[in-house]
Amino acid sequence: MAEIRLEEVRKTFGDFTAVRGSSFTIRDGEFFVMLGPSGCGKTTTLRMIAGLELPTSGRILLDGEDVTWKRGSERDIAFVFQLFALYPHMSVRRNINFPLRIAGLPRREVKARTEEVAAMLRIEHLLDRSVGGLAAGDRQRVALGRAIVRRAKAFLMDEPLGALDAEFRDVMCEELRVLHNRVGATTVYVTHDQVEAMAMADRICVMNHAEVLQIATPTEIYDHPATRFVANFIGSPSMNFLPAEGHLPAGATALRVKGVSIAVPATTAPLSAEAVLGARPEHIRIVEEGALRGRVFGVEYMGSRQLVTVDTEAGRLRVRAPNTVRVADGETIGLDFITERLSVFDAATDRSVTIRGAAHG
Repeated sequence: MAEIRLEEVRKTFGDFTAVRGSSFTIRDGEFFVMLGPSGCGKTTTLRMIAGLELPTSGRILLDGEDVTWKRGSERDIAFVFQLFALYPHMSVRRNINFPLRIAGLPRREVKARTEEVAAMLRIEHLLDRSVGGLAAGDRQRVALGRAIVRRAKAFLMDEPLGALDAEFRDVMCEELRVLHNRVGATTVYVTHDQVEAMAMADRICVMNHAEVLQIATPTEIYDHPATRFVANFIGSPSMNFLPAEGHLPAGATALRVKGVSIAVPATTAPLSAEAVLGARPEHIRIVEEGALRGRVFGVEYMGSRQLVTVDTEAGRLRVRAPNTVRVADGETIGLDFITERLSVFDAATDRSVTIRGAAHG
């Protein structure tokens, strides 16, 4: 398989900048997910790696070889599209082995590799069926099979589960990860769905407005977001944000929210503007005498947990609490914060300034 390295890769279309100086390395055998909203540059980056788009500047290296200006057919990369791109007049077997037949491999090898991949994807019984009558999940497996059968250096996938319903997506997320572990291939996967990214990735690259904001493991992305956008984009519900009062010096271990002092992890540097406190719903506790008080707006029961919406002077907060905590709509409650799990952001730059949040890059 192969390592993929991007060095200051930039892509513009006229006056529009689609990718702004991206530099990162995708490790050999890694499941690397590019995550972000529509138009953030993730698919354009994937297409440049594939050779379907040429960068305006920068370099792309595949397994140490500079492939920046090579055609996609010269890069030994397999691509899986969102809409499958299957040949409807061909059987499943012929769709899967099409790349091998085009390459002129011996019939015996074509047959063996096709059946091996079909068994891996559990579609052996469909090999002689037409793809036209298959369910969406089976068509997706055929598209994956056609990519895998090539034994390419890397697999690139552009929202391959986007056309499936929620139930099929959950199943295919698990199957894709298991398949990746079996094949051991370098995989670059593009999605706007944070649940897919968190479920499958070894590392996630979060993009927005043509820029890479953070590259880290799912745990690091969730626990140590580098920016407010990352903190807001990852997690359901997303992180709560509370505006703090005044400017914080470097090393500050507390801030004030509506006159209430809240302990926070030490800050790395003086803030250029006021601070913003970030707290995940599960990092806020409902207590009798809390630092911050508010009125319960609503309660959603979710099995062993409940999601409590609380209106405070600092704004509306979402709190994830055990269902053993009894609260009712309209009740005034106290809130406390788990200090070591909080984030502090600079309001001017939106970047994290918490020491424990340094897992970035």
